[in-house]
Amino acid sequence: MMKKWSAAVAVVALAASIPAFAQNAGNLNKLSAFKATGTAMMEPIPQGGKRAESIRKVLEKVTLPDGFEIDLYAIVPDARHMAVGPQGVVTFVGTRKNEVYAVTDRDKDRVADDVKEFAPSIDFTLPNGVCFSKDGFLFIAEQNRVLLFPAAEFFYEGPDVAAFEVVAGGELIPEDETSYNHTARVCDIGPDNKLYISLGQPFNVAPEEKLDLYNEVGIGGIIRMDRDGKNREVYTYGVRNSVGQDFHPETGELWWTDNQVDGMGDDIPPGELNRQTEAGQHFGHPWYGGGSVRTDEYKDDTPPDGIVMPAVETVAHAADLGMMFYTGRMFPKKYKNAIFSAQHGSWNRTEPVGARVMVTHIDDEGNAEMKPFAEGWLDAETGEYLGRPVDVAQLRDGSLLVSDDLAGAIYRISYSGE
Repeated sequence: MMKKWSAAVAVVALAASIPAFAQNAGNLNKLSAFKATGTAMMEPIPQGGKRAESIRKVLEKVTLPDGFEIDLYAIVPDARHMAVGPQGVVTFVGTRKNEVYAVTDRDKDRVADDVKEFAPSIDFTLPNGVCFSKDGFLFIAEQNRVLLFPAAEFFYEGPDVAAFEVVAGGELIPEDETSYNHTARVCDIGPDNKLYISLGQPFNVAPEEKLDLYNEVGIGGIIRMDRDGKNREVYTYGVRNSVGQDFHPETGELWWTDNQVDGMGDDIPPGELNRQTEAGQHFGHPWYGGGSVRTDEYKDDTPPDGIVMPAVETVAHAADLGMMFYTGRMFPKKYKNAIFSAQHGSWNRTEPVGARVMVTHIDDEGNAEMKPFAEGWLDAETGEYLGRPVDVAQLRDGSLLVSDDLAGAIYRISYSGE
């Protein structure tokens, strides 16, 4: 009991040192002042029954390299991006709807026992992006707001949780630019201890009259800021819609996926896995639709100098989303510092592709090669999607979690080979 009270006192002291972020009216005001909201306790999401059986039958179709296995880890409605708590207690899961979920494996049998809505007293809007700092701060990047939860792994079981605004509602991007399209944010804490957030631009190809504003704000780019929201700057330019990023564990370089222009044909333009070596680099949009393929709208215009081409060109319209560098010890040595990434699958291709987990190996010169790692969620005979992987995350034991927003599930990939 003393340990719990000590942790709570530490959180109060920590909150007192946090700058007074601008607050929305309502429950968020109460939570930032450590007051109860009166919200009812959350009911857990059922983890068994017919739905679980159906998902496990689909997983029987998934193929993996020898020695690897895949199992159902948790049923999580609309599961998108994931953040595994530094203590290994909880995995937080974002959605493109209005909920964030807390997933707990209490008996450590590598299957979740408890899945509940996190912070149900807060009105989230597209809380897709969840990420942790090493010291246990949870950040949630919504459509147009960023929230901070200083002790999410401590408060997650109750309806009320200490919460603060890092970027107030309506200030992540200008309100007039808020869109239903390309607004699934992702976030990460970089080696410099700053917060990095991707801001997809809402168009298929960004129009010329928007470019100055977008470059200034960071729409169609990746921004970074201090963890309290100060010193915001644009880190990356020329992005169409990145929904996956991570930092190389040795070099500290930022790598990220990008979804490219639709409507140009089945096989063009390619998707991208990008490597960024310094701040301010430009990666081609809207002059390039993907890789070196020029867009129709800008084909007669001269692109900016110094465009950085992708480290890997991926299959067109496969929708490369979440990615991470593998740093665990469970998998064979050849996977150390490899990138695992999720291909969500195509929506505008006559022959569907994707719905799989990819692995990218990087050699000593930085050259990258991507290939399938786990596939089978796309029925080859019918073209039907049986699942749509979104994100990948690493548990503390070195196993790999894969989220799927079609099935509403999280899978666990483990290795038991020699």
